[in-house]
Amino acid sequence: MTRSLVREHLFKLLFRVEFNSPEDMPDQVRLFFEDTFADEDHESTGSDIPAPDREYIREKYDRIIEHLPEIDGMIDRSAKGWSIARIGKVELSVLRLAIYEMLYDDNIPVGVAIDEAVELAKRFGQDSSGSFVNGILATLAK
Repeated sequence: MTRSLVREHLFKLLFRVEFNSPEDMPDQVRLFFEDTFADEDHESTGSDIPAPDREYIREKYDRIIEHLPEIDGMIDRSAKGWSIARIGKVELSVLRLAIYEMLYDDNIPVGVAIDEAVELAKRFGQDSSGSFVNGILATLAK
């Protein structure tokens, strides 16, 4: 599985955080994997993802959630004139993923994390989402 596809799945999991309580998220993660990925017999709708990739996605999601208070604080300080509550859910989810990769994932260069985040924001957000995400991440990358 490509890293871009891993990021897309992580983004979708993080997006669910905005609509569910922390207590409900373990069930939401379970449902995400049941709905998204094939079973061991590959009897699915075409998303046949090997078990190691599912485990990698789950572990990375858990690590992002562990750092969420710190990440949200960085977003809050960097998004001049925007509070976390005002940032769109797509943009917030993309920013959380990218900031985690920039600060806590030594295997991903900062430039790659930013570029991939901008692409996710363009794909799933509004017309201005890519430039909004790029601006905040560029501030943090300095």
